[in-house]
Amino acid sequence: MKRFTFGSTDVETSRVALGVMRIDSRSRDEAKTIVKTVLDHGVTFFDTADVYGLGKSSEVLGQALKDLGIKRDSIWLQTKFGIISTDKGNQRYDFSKEHLIEALDAELERLGTDHVDSVLLHRPDTLMDLEDVAEAFDDMEAAGKALHFGVSNMNPWQVELVQSGVSQKLEANQLQFGLMHTHMIQQELHVNMEDSPSLDHDGGILAYSRLKKMTIQAWSPFQYGFFEGPFIDNPKFPELNAELDKVAKNHKTNKNAIAVAWILRHPAKMQVVLGSMNPDRLTQMAEGADVDLERQEWWDLYFAAGNDLP
Repeated sequence: MKRFTFGSTDVETSRVALGVMRIDSRSRDEAKTIVKTVLDHGVTFFDTADVYGLGKSSEVLGQALKDLGIKRDSIWLQTKFGIISTDKGNQRYDFSKEHLIEALDAELERLGTDHVDSVLLHRPDTLMDLEDVAEAFDDMEAAGKALHFGVSNMNPWQVELVQSGVSQKLEANQLQFGLMHTHMIQQELHVNMEDSPSLDHDGGILAYSRLKKMTIQAWSPFQYGFFEGPFIDNPKFPELNAELDKVAKNHKTNKNAIAVAWILRHPAKMQVVLGSMNPDRLTQMAEGADVDLERQEWWDLYFAAGNDLP
């Protein structure tokens, strides 16, 4: 498994991470198998959030790591916070100091650890008070409860706003990205055009992240749309699957691995967050970290996904 340095730090971790949003529905033995599977393939980065399974996902992950006897310093644990599930069945955001500190403490207990390696603000909170966030981050850092900080689903100006108020360098931004979610690339390529791909949905987040040395963590890399389903072996995308199969054969691997390799081929040095809970698919996906695509293969896949150039 290829490794890279996280953000602008000098700390190395795996380029592929396991996201555990769906692990809350798995039994103790199933969770143990899932975690062991990715560990056996070199994945040492685990991503969770306090809203995943209303906290149960983190509990299940923590128990699996304990059952496997994993040494804390051999893995990277990341959690996200700032979303609250209300009694009305919907959600709201809360970046108040009190909530952020309580949320992290609760996550540490669920995970069975005294610190996380990184913590991300989960989504933008328009009622955010920068002083609250700054004080929360300072307290977490001083107590050794969080070593690195970042954001999730934010555009450049939102990142700049948070960064202006906190003393810690924001090292990562978790964003949806994959072969069927390429808006941040389309906008770069169609700059100064009037077609729909030229629309800037994200404020130039790809170039911004590279300039600031922020790791883009690609979530839902196998989904099309917003959780509409996977594109691998989906009859809606025959051209893409045919090209994935062709490239996979060239590299003597599988389509899932190529979809991962396509993301990792980008020089932005992204990290792929796998969300599958199927050990066999996770094995296939993890292989992608060791596949080096040629430039032409990358472009062929980009075009097969329905993209074009101006």
